[in-house]
Amino acid sequence: MGDEGTFRCFAPLCGDLDEFVLLLPEEVEALRLVDLVGLEQEEAAHVLGVSRKTLWRDLHVARSKVTDALVHGKTIRIAGCDRERMEGCPGDEGAGQSPGDGA
Repeated sequence: MGDEGTFRCFAPLCGDLDEFVLLLPEEVEALRLVDLVGLEQEEAAHVLGVSRKTLWRDLHVARSKVTDALVHGKTIRIAGCDRERMEGCPGDEGAGQSPGDGA
């Protein structure tokens, strides 16, 4: 995955932090390549070394999970959340705060 994704967990300021969706690394990379970088699905599939059908499935599932989280106020977790780097992940004590927030 690209170096841009240093934050691994995203949580709403309100809502139940126990409810979450889990994005797999390949789903996040599909989102990044297609929606952020702007590659066509065929190009993104080539970059990832997967079929276009696999890329489409990962992209479809990822978009569905993100939409579910946004509409229903769920936490978005990316598989492999790094608690040390993030000083905690949603569901941990103090979740949803950025370092230095004091909130």
